[in-house]
Amino acid sequence: MDTVRSLLTNKGSHVWSVGRSATVLQGALLMREHHIGCLVVLDHEEVVGIFTERDVLQRVVGEQRDPARTPVGEVMTEEVVCCTPATRLEEVRAAMKNRRLRHLPVMDDERRLVGLISIGDLNAHLVADQEATIFALHEYMHGRA
Repeated sequence: MDTVRSLLTNKGSHVWSVGRSATVLQGALLMREHHIGCLVVLDHEEVVGIFTERDVLQRVVGEQRDPARTPVGEVMTEEVVCCTPATRLEEVRAAMKNRRLRHLPVMDDERRLVGLISIGDLNAHLVADQEATIFALHEYMHGRA
């Protein structure tokens, strides 16, 4: 069974983050610069929220707030669902589907942030796994395995 640890081994563990006092504009520009869909919000290295594209759309644009004056801490999602490196990918996929999440911070046993996985990461992993299976079956059918 594949786990989050195996996914992070291939992807890497770097996580883009922001403090709750950063403005929405600063956060959105950081996401745009790095082609990412969310930032983990930290307070002294503790995860206190997640700031996503959906937050910008619903809580900033939808409420007609000024992004240059609105702190991320006012519009971030405070309920953050996390996983651990040992969490099975099937469990992560089910949680993302059932809770309609696109990103999950990865926390170690001491509650330290050690990575972030997205639905895109899960999909890429699934596609690579399926391609490997198809290749192995093809090789078997043609007597090369």
